[in-house]
Amino acid sequence: MYHLIQMMKPQLIMTRIFKHIKDMRIFAVIILFISVTACNQNQETVNSKKEETLSADKAGKTDSVKVFVLKMDSAQKLVSIPGELLPNENVQIRAKAQGYIKKLHVDIGSKVRRGQVLALIDAPEINTRVEELNEKVSAAKARYLSSKDYYDRINTASKTDGVVAGNELERTKNQMMADSSEYNAAMLAASSYRQIGNYLAIVAPSNGIITKRNIDIGSFVGNPNEKPLFELDDNSILRLRVAVPEIYTGAVLANNTGDLTTRSFPDKKFKAKLVRKSGSIDNQTRSEVWEFEVPNPNGKLIPGSYADVKLHFVRPQKSFAVPTSAVVTTLERKFVIKVSNGITQWVDVRAGFNMGEKLEIFGDLKAGDSLVSKSNEELKEGTKIIAKLSN
Repeated sequence: MYHLIQMMKPQLIMTRIFKHIKDMRIFAVIILFISVTACNQNQETVNSKKEETLSADKAGKTDSVKVFVLKMDSAQKLVSIPGELLPNENVQIRAKAQGYIKKLHVDIGSKVRRGQVLALIDAPEINTRVEELNEKVSAAKARYLSSKDYYDRINTASKTDGVVAGNELERTKNQMMADSSEYNAAMLAASSYRQIGNYLAIVAPSNGIITKRNIDIGSFVGNPNEKPLFELDDNSILRLRVAVPEIYTGAVLANNTGDLTTRSFPDKKFKAKLVRKSGSIDNQTRSEVWEFEVPNPNGKLIPGSYADVKLHFVRPQKSFAVPTSAVVTTLERKFVIKVSNGITQWVDVRAGFNMGEKLEIFGDLKAGDSLVSKSNEELKEGTKIIAKLSN
């Protein structure tokens, strides 16, 4: 029995040891769980405190935004607009009498003076008709003179009583008046045909240069629907027509002049003086035609050329010019952000001259207002900010 007890002691000891170890493991797990739970709670507490701190900081923080003070200024804009050079006068010369071209005295490029003969028309029937009418004038004149002489003699004789009957005197007077009217009509007809005869010589109506010739010797002319015989241009002064965009039509042109260059003379500038405006906006191009005069004494500039015209526009009254970054443009509106007492306000504006880095604006604004230098939609209306004046 004793030996049996001795043999069981080691086994009992081991069982107790294992049980102790198992209890220690359970205890360690419990301690570890408690530690982890405590750490998580501490971390959550710390994070919560941080969030509360950040929220408090954020709620109490006010952003600073750069602003500038609005000032009145004269808006100016230098623009380049295409234009077209036209002759001062363009005359289409036609024939008023029918006939064949007998002689040509000029060709394209010929410089002519007013009254100079350009061509001659051969129309023998006109000369024959003029001679016929001249003869009729002579016959009518003879009849008139005869009637007048007879009336004068009858009138003298009628002063003696009983020599000439009263109705005879009246008859001779009426005959004289009829012959006088016939004589005058014959002279007018002859004069009219002589004038037509003068049209056989085609003369220049003004000074200029022949730019087109549509006839040759032997060509039949005088039909109503035919092309003009010649086209004559006066190029001593050229007209420059420029379609000015509507936005600039209310502005003043500096010095009332512009500078132009052409492809023919890209290295030279010519002065053009504004002389007239059309006074109407074209519905399709939304522009007004302005006409300038360009002196061309040497004939260097050629009508029909396209010109690049530089015009310096000045707004007649002062306005507001702001940096382009200060204007926000959306699909619905165009606005600037005004700062008043540290609170933002959106103010709708209308655009004027675009001067590159600056833009002319019109709206419910006044000099001295503070505007945000770099506006955007994210800076909502009613936001409290600290206005920092930009240099």
